[in-house]
Amino acid sequence: MPKILIIDDERFIRASLREILEYEKFEVTEAQDGEEGLAKMQEEDFDLVLCDIKMPKMDGIEVLDQAKAMGRTPQFIMISAHGSIETAVEATKKGAFDFIPKPPDLNRLLLTVRNALDKKQLVTETKVLKKKLSKKFDMVGESPAIARVKDTIEKVAPTDARVLITGPNGTGKELVAHWIHQKSNRQAEPFVAVNCAAIPSELIESELFGHEKGAFTSAHKQRNGKFEQAQGGTLFLDEIGDMSLSAQSKVLRALQENLINRVGSDRDIKVDVRVLAATNKDLKKEIEAGRFREDLYHRLSVILVQVPALKDRKEDIPLLVEKFLDDIAQENGDAKKRIAKDALLKLQEFPWTGNIRELRNVIERLVILGEPVISLEDIKKYADY
Repeated sequence: MPKILIIDDERFIRASLREILEYEKFEVTEAQDGEEGLAKMQEEDFDLVLCDIKMPKMDGIEVLDQAKAMGRTPQFIMISAHGSIETAVEATKKGAFDFIPKPPDLNRLLLTVRNALDKKQLVTETKVLKKKLSKKFDMVGESPAIARVKDTIEKVAPTDARVLITGPNGTGKELVAHWIHQKSNRQAEPFVAVNCAAIPSELIESELFGHEKGAFTSAHKQRNGKFEQAQGGTLFLDEIGDMSLSAQSKVLRALQENLINRVGSDRDIKVDVRVLAATNKDLKKEIEAGRFREDLYHRLSVILVQVPALKDRKEDIPLLVEKFLDDIAQENGDAKKRIAKDALLKLQEFPWTGNIRELRNVIERLVILGEPVISLEDIKKYADY
């Protein structure tokens, strides 16, 4: 049941609002002035506050400011018999959901209350999803090799510098890209990832830059490409070493001029996108072989981040195993399995040619097929080494 706090110095108004809201099955608390309202907000969490603006001791705008300073995040609806457009604008600029004049119209009041509570629920759900997302892309490890990567991310993320992320398959290059985005000033905007190796060369330009209706046989309608989808945010070009030379030239223009053209159009479209790229190839050798543009390489590699192979950070394996055991238990709704010490030591002996991705797959296999406490025998039976 949503909890609503009414802050108003007029007892009749408080009683009227309480009667209406309790009839609609809301839980209602009253406060006769701003100081009492703030005290009640410190004692418990509210989903919504109906707050008068003109009150003795402390006005409603100050209550709103102090509630935000306290870290309280209920939706605020401001009410006043002395309202003006300027007051309403000031209230909404400071974070109020809406402004309602006294005496409030019943239908408008209830509609505004429901809309404010819907927004509160949406904000809460978004925070939960972001928390889950940040956990999913958590970078686990305390080894010197991974510490250097984390340090570079902290330094480069707040800038708009382009970053080229290199390393073997399965080391977590996309994870690094997500971290850079989440710690950047663009974190509220889209993060769009493109696997350049998974898209046929004849389709990569349409995928990146979009196309106009009729540009080719199957182009039945206009389509925005990944650059436009990432507008204001981050575009991650994974496995860029596999991109065709034709597409490379267009990406180069986009980086140089912040302009793109959809396939089938000569109209320039302005884009504001931070580009991160990744590859498991040695791009300098690809340049020598004529398969990668040197000028594009220099555009992309303002900052280089080398993600270490798992064999170069084996001291992180126990932490990674614990994370994977936690994740798999939560995903399946099962009790978390444990792993014996000698089994864990055995895992640290393996070469892990598939890196973290391979380790995650092996742990999942051991959870499914192994004993409640994963043993050395389980490792010998179910690991590939």
